[in-house]
Amino acid sequence: MSETMNLHQIPETMTLHRALWAGRIMSAFVVVALAADGTIQLFAPAQIAGMLQETGFAMDLTCVVGPIILACAILYAIPATAVLGAILVTGFLGGAICAHVRIGELGSPPEIISLLLGAMTWGGLYARDPRIRAILPLIQ
Repeated sequence: MSETMNLHQIPETMTLHRALWAGRIMSAFVVVALAADGTIQLFAPAQIAGMLQETGFAMDLTCVVGPIILACAILYAIPATAVLGAILVTGFLGGAICAHVRIGELGSPPEIISLLLGAMTWGGLYARDPRIRAILPLIQ
């Protein structure tokens, strides 16, 4: 009986292992994208000056927004604070989406990227954190 039970657990264990790695990869992609954005905001704001002007944000806000993005990325990357990080990341991305909707850029590339990053933030966390899967049992 225990041999049969162990054989059934192997596919489940492999599935969880794959999900864990998929979650880590998605989460790493989010962290890298946020770190790149935060770094550009801090060290090369001239490269995004046009986009800032389009959305109505002043150039001097990059010295505030950059560290906020980096802090969100760090909080999300640390397993103990990943849920707080995910909440802050999606809040920040929601603000970015709202800024593009406000200026009439519904469906613009930055808006779609923000939406995808938000989905990947929670998808990655869901795949790598059993606590989230316990709270949101999407797959039975």
